[in-house]
Amino acid sequence: MQSILEQLSSMTIVVADTGDLDSIKKFQPRDATTNPSLILAAAKNPDYLKLIDAALKSSKESLSDGFSESELIQEAIDQVSVFFGKEILKIISGRVSTEVDARLSFDTEATVKKARKLINLYKSFGIDKERILIKIASTWEGIKAAEILEKEGIKCNLTLLFNFCQAVTCANAKITLISPFVGRILDWHKAKTGKANFEGPEDPGVISVTKIYNYFKEKGFKTEVMGASFRNVEEIKELAGCDLLTIAPKFLDALNKEQGELIKKLDENTKVHNSIDFKFEEKDFRLNMLEDQMASEKLSEGITGFSKAIEELEELLLKRFSEIKNQELISAT
Repeated sequence: MQSILEQLSSMTIVVADTGDLDSIKKFQPRDATTNPSLILAAAKNPDYLKLIDAALKSSKESLSDGFSESELIQEAIDQVSVFFGKEILKIISGRVSTEVDARLSFDTEATVKKARKLINLYKSFGIDKERILIKIASTWEGIKAAEILEKEGIKCNLTLLFNFCQAVTCANAKITLISPFVGRILDWHKAKTGKANFEGPEDPGVISVTKIYNYFKEKGFKTEVMGASFRNVEEIKELAGCDLLTIAPKFLDALNKEQGELIKKLDENTKVHNSIDFKFEEKDFRLNMLEDQMASEKLSEGITGFSKAIEELEELLLKRFSEIKNQELISAT
């Protein structure tokens, strides 16, 4: 009998939610997603020190003489993300998601500029933009930036997505893919209700993604739905049939070891016959987010968390740069 993971792969595109190259090699997913926290975790692995050093070297070479350490580290953040993405693309056949600095989440112009830079860095390595998804937080400004980028042929993955309003706004903007965060929705409801468990289809994260998926298919939206941020394998099973699911290595391993029958829960041919065509203008979007305590809190928390991970990554890169400089000085004496 096929494992649960094998059955899932036959009905959903399985994506690896990691920056760890060994895990990606092990599971051979079609696509892979990264974020600042995952890149930071990978960067702390001594096995990837050569990759960090190569990114720092490339950053130095790309800057004009007399650059400051601050300029180098800013450049290196982008280079590290692309270097990891480049190595991931050597392993997988599909796309890698590379995230724009979360600190730009409320700046449309800066997000567009950063996304273009990341695409150009990939291009310098001979990697076509069709293999890249630029990850952007699902703020109003982020969605507007993605809308601009999509018109330029730069495909986007809108992340930190917690409610129907964010999802529909992305779809109306013709975004390539959205990543609703299943587990973080569950976390909020557990904390607010004190309820320890939400079984299977009662899981609020599962309910949210199911609603989004069914609405998109009913209305013929081309935007792909990729469930993300899982807390247990049951959430994953409940979304079997979703366009894509991005899954952490520990859950990929568990699904690979589990036997039994997996039932397809989501089907693009299922019609919900929802006659309402939702469209959220800026004022509607902002009001909806204010009224949705879970979505607004989790969006804020996510942006803050990713921003802190970037700052920690900057510190790590600065420390490594100082070590390299000291080694060069010792070698020169």
